[in-house]
This record gives sequence, structure tokens and C-alpha cells, in this order.
Amino acid sequence: MNSYQLYPLKFQPIFKYRIWGGNKLIEELKKNTSADQIGESWEISDVDGDETVVQDGSLKGLTLKKIIQKYKSDLVGKKVYDVFGDSFPLLIKFIDAHLPLSIQVHPDDATAKERHHSFGKNEMWYIMDADPGAELIVGFKKETTTEEYLNKLNKGEILDLLNVEKVQKGDAYYIPAGRVHAIGAGVLLAEIQQTSDVTYRIFDYNRIDASTGKKRELHNELAVNVIDFQSYAEYKTQYEKNENESNSLIHSPYFKSNFINLTGSIEKDYSIMDSFVIYICTQGVVEIQCQNENYHLKKGETILFPASITTLNLHSGSPSEIIEVYC
Repeated sequence: MNSYQLYPLKFQPIFKYRIWGGNKLIEELKKNTSADQIGESWEISDVDGDETVVQDGSLKGLTLKKIIQKYKSDLVGKKVYDVFGDSFPLLIKFIDAHLPLSIQVHPDDATAKERHHSFGKNEMWYIMDADPGAELIVGFKKETTTEEYLNKLNKGEILDLLNVEKVQKGDAYYIPAGRVHAIGAGVLLAEIQQTSDVTYRIFDYNRIDASTGKKRELHNELAVNVIDFQSYAEYKTQYEKNENESNSLIHSPYFKSNFINLTGSIEKDYSIMDSFVIYICTQGVVEIQCQNENYHLKKGETILFPASITTLNLHSGSPSEIIEVYC
């Protein structure tokens, strides 16, 4: 492998302390950190100040940004580069909620650009593990007016309006900008989102952050006019789990995701994709062969395939699961 040839890229995760974080990232996903209350592992990131760096190979130590600047469309694909230039469009995370996250909402692209010079934040969740009885908050139980919402918020009764869903391993949810949401206690998930760190916190259970001794900031003036107050019949995404094929999971204008239930061997041809491809391993171990090299991806690992790589051979000796992501 020479220094001019792109190859599958693994990045060093960036670990984030969170007031609600636990130990599943270490115990279940085998993340290499001794810190306490790690709530998030940023696997692939181009967020300013939080750029992940390549873990190994000839590009070791370079940030994702530097690699895009060097390889441009060879890394991300022409159609992606034409839109995003030297910015990477997606942020990939694992999240461990030992305690419930705050109730929050994200702005869309137009609002985030105007207010924060940022992309908006449309995202999806894939549940990797959930304690018995674990829940998510997603959207409203019924259509709600702004006045009703503000009245409940001011009384500390916002939970009365929100839709609660019991979750289990394999559940998937799309969280578009404007949808009020929160991850509940006991949930371990993979999150795929636009490259943005803009979150409007609505309610935080009046918690005190031990690291600051204060309540965390709320953003209700910013949040109220980005919220979608509609109620929807179905929040959870239904999808197939057919073996050895890419089952459509969540496809949005911002990213596309598929579920691969791998048993044995398959070949993947990305020659017409014109996009990078990301694999997030959510179960088992996968052997990947490309460019006459072998790579291994185990549960809790993420790998980025440059757009210039068009053929992969995948093999697993035991049932394994991959979330396949691209633009």
C-alpha cells in the first residue's frame, strides 16, 4: 500500500463525558478509556475542534478534514464533494445513556445556518442494546399548540405531552430536525447525524452537573419556534432483516442507511454509488477484503470506505450485523 492510495479508514474515537453517561461503551463495546461517565464515543467526526484522526496506515494521525482536502472526491465522491467541499457531511457516534438524556430538539439547516453558521441536525438512532423496560421520548402524543406546550413547560409538566416508546435491540428511529426527543436510561445506540453539534435543551429534570455544580443551560427561547408540534401515527421505522443483502433502513435527504444481516460471505459493488460508505458493526465480527488486504470490524467499531474503493468482499463466521451508511 503506497501513500497515494486511499484505503479503508478507522479513526481514533473521541470520548465525551456526559452527566448521564455510563460504562457500556467500555464494557460492551470495549472502548479504550478509563474515564467515568463516558456518554458518547464520536467515531467519525469533522466537527470543528473535534476532528477524528486516522488510527493506522500511511495516513495515521491525519484528521478527516486533512484527508478530504488532500483526496477530495476520491474520498467522498464527486456528488458529495460538489455539495460539501472539504467538509464531511456526517457525524457517527455511539451513545450510552445510563440516565435519561435531556429533552431536546434540533434546528433545521436554514435556522442553524442563520443562528450558528452550522448545518442543522437530522439524525437517526439504531438501538444496539436496551435494558428491560427502557424507553425513548419521540415526538408528541397528540397535536399540540404552542400555547399548550408553553403552559406545560412553565409548570414543569412537559412530559405529559410527549410520546414515550418502549425499545429493544434492533429498533430504529428517524429524528428529523424539529422533533422533540430524548434517549431514556438503559439504552445503548448508534447515532448517524449531520455534522452539527447544535442542540436546544428543553428540560433536564432539574439535574445538577457534578462537574460544574450547576444546572445545565436550557435553550427554550431558541427551541420554541423550531418544534414540530404535529403528532404522527408511527415513529419507529419498520424494516426487513433479510440475510446477506442491504435492507433499506432509514433513507433521508441527508444520509441513507441500510441493515446488513451477514451470515457467510457476500460481495458488495459500489461502483455506481459516487459516495463514501461507512460500516458500523452492531453485532459480531466481520472480515472485509479489498485491495488485496484484509480488515476486521467487530461490534462497536466503525470504518470509512473511500469512494474510490468500489468492491468489497465480506465474510462472517457467525451471524453479524452492519449498518451501511452513505450519502
